[in-house]
Amino acid sequence: MPEKYSSFRTRSSIYWRAKVIAIVSIVLMISSFYGLFFYFQDVTERDVKNNLFVQQRDRQVMATKVLSKHVASDLGLVEARLEGLSNSIYLQQGDLASDKTKTLVHATFLDLDDIVDHFFVVNKNNTMTIDISTKGAKTFVGTNVLQRHHVVQVEKILMPVFSNGYVGLDGKTRIGIIYPIINTPTGKYLGLVGATIPIVQFLSNYENTYNIESRFLVAYDKSGNYIVTPRTHLLGKNFFAKDVQVFFHNNQIQNKLYSQVFSGKPGYAVYNFGSGERLNTGYPIFLSGKPTYFVFVITPTGTIYSQVDRVLFSQRIETFSLLAGATVAIVVLIVFLIKWRSLSEEVKRRGKELENANRELENANKRLSLSNEQLKIREKAQQEFINIAAHELRTPIQPIIGLSEVLRSKNMEGQSQQSQQETILDVIIRNAKRLQKLSQVILDITRIEIGLLTLNKEQFNL
Repeated sequence: MPEKYSSFRTRSSIYWRAKVIAIVSIVLMISSFYGLFFYFQDVTERDVKNNLFVQQRDRQVMATKVLSKHVASDLGLVEARLEGLSNSIYLQQGDLASDKTKTLVHATFLDLDDIVDHFFVVNKNNTMTIDISTKGAKTFVGTNVLQRHHVVQVEKILMPVFSNGYVGLDGKTRIGIIYPIINTPTGKYLGLVGATIPIVQFLSNYENTYNIESRFLVAYDKSGNYIVTPRTHLLGKNFFAKDVQVFFHNNQIQNKLYSQVFSGKPGYAVYNFGSGERLNTGYPIFLSGKPTYFVFVITPTGTIYSQVDRVLFSQRIETFSLLAGATVAIVVLIVFLIKWRSLSEEVKRRGKELENANRELENANKRLSLSNEQLKIREKAQQEFINIAAHELRTPIQPIIGLSEVLRSKNMEGQSQQSQQETILDVIIRNAKRLQKLSQVILDITRIEIGLLTLNKEQFNL
């Protein structure tokens, strides 16, 4: 039995070691798989981020280009309407102040009041004769406008002029579009017609111009001065001015981009001047074939990556859920197989135990059968003994009873009464002794069966 127990314990120990090794191996395999998954997931996400960033960059470059062309189209429309006024019959005749001219100018203003806030006419003496503006705005009729550089420039070159940005009396930054009035037959300069555009309000229709935490727009005039920016303290300043450069920490990547765009070539750059990384796309606004204004669309890259991260996070959750589900299924299958193996081992062990029990039962049955046979033999012997004993007991009893009756009757014939009685008594005594001996034998046999027989040592003559 100890050998069997030792063998079973050894097999159990080997089995548990194998089980532990299998579980550890599976855990290591799953850990390695997850490690590789997250590594390749990280590589893939970086590639996806880069690709999505490039796509976003390209979309922003295209959006900046489209914005530039839309602005150029709107400004070109204003220029065309000014040209129409300049060539109108009233202005060509030198009528720069009559009600008819004023009505014509007012009708043109109404067509463009979503862009311009002033339409005006100036005579050759640089005095404003007509000023049509939004309701409530101050009128400048009778004011000499010679101090305006673009007015002087128009008279000098006799060509349309798009002014640099300037701040009006109301504190708003504007640009002006001026068109000369030249008598067609004589070529004589008669004055000018012009419009002013509140540039911040105008460009706000295209892009955010206030919040630097999301994508926003910055615009410059042809001298590189700020005309639109959420950083209002920079309005009117030149981008390359010392204080502006100090503000941007003299960022060379940014400077290179602005130099490129100011030269008339679109471009983009990613840089960080200390307030976070930015994607900046710039495009010149061409008017009359020349780069006249410049727009830049600037996006904090954090907002781009946050959009990308949301997409990647959703994808990551979906992929990880599928992976976790597969892992759980594998673990459940492995546990089931381990339990199945353990159950099989237990069934085998119980089967062996049952087989041994059956074998022992068979041996016990054999022993019981042998005992039964022996019991039957013993019972047979006892029955035979009882039959013999009964017969032997009956044999001496008969003469004792019969002769005792003879003695009682006292009718004796033939021999003398005394001699006959002696003979009868001898028979009675002999049979009585025989009966005594038989009963002693039965008593001894009973004592032997119950284990109470004691042997007495006596000396006798062989």
